Amino acid sequence: MSQAFFQIAVRAADAAEAERLLAEAYAAGASGCEERESEGSGKWWLLYVAADRAAAVGEALRAAGVDSEIGAPEPVPDEDWTTRWREGLEALVISPRLVVRPPFVAHAAGPGQATVVIEPGQAFGTGEHESTRLALELLDAWLPQVGPSARVLDVGTGSGVLAIAAVKLGARKALGFDLDPVATAAAQDNARANQVEADVEILTGGIEDVAPGAFELVVANLLRREIEPILAATAERVAPSGATILTGLLEADGPALALGLAGCGLAIAEERLRRDSRGERWLGLVARRPAG
Repeated sequence: MSQAFFQIAVRAADAAEAERLLAEAYAAGASGCEERESEGSGKWWLLYVAADRAAAVGEALRAAGVDSEIGAPEPVPDEDWTTRWREGLEALVISPRLVVRPPFVAHAAGPGQATVVIEPGQAFGTGEHESTRLALELLDAWLPQVGPSARVLDVGTGSGVLAIAAVKLGARKALGFDLDPVATAAAQDNARANQVEADVEILTGGIEDVAPGAFELVVANLLRREIEPILAATAERVAPSGATILTGLLEADGPALALGLAGCGLAIAEERLRRDSRGERWLGLVARRPAG
């Protein structure tokens, strides 16, 4: 039996608010989104959510959308929604070394190209959002620079895609943690499906449950309001000569985060931008800790 889906209508105060709300919705477990436009009332968005995540997504939207209109979850009338939604998904070629795809999309990997298979809809972070893609690109670029046998920490692991990709790209070990047990269960399933469960550890808990200074590379694909309270703790988990990758940020978040990282003893080594289909510019930051 196919899983039931709900839809939630969202009308944001402006484009920036819409981006923030959509990021919150995906973080809470939304599976898809359609942008729509009504005559006289402008743009609005229709989010699609699996039944078991509908309440959590609705709650996250209401908490974040103070000046926005958030509809109540309603059952999706089209019984073929899951099939229609899957038709729009494809393999995401991150680089000649990495591709991410759903299990129902075929892709012939190139020589030496690692494939990560993620079931969409289980948790945020299948690679379709620009911030996740940025994280994957920077992970691919920086893992060789911090060492071929690096230990990687995935902060707020979601679907586990970053931790799994790290091991597929050559990391010695990866640890992913998340406060949401639904996310960590999905991440564990994905690690098993990718046959990396021996090298990918998934923890349900917070950053305080992770040993400091133990990771050559720390990756956090989180919104600014989520990373700022734990920025110092995240920096403390970076080993000497190691680096941290922060994505999930809008371009305007850059100066404040760079200043915060400098206060934690990390220097910005790279900034990278990706523009999404609505013109919003998402920022990826890489900051490095000096040796010794």
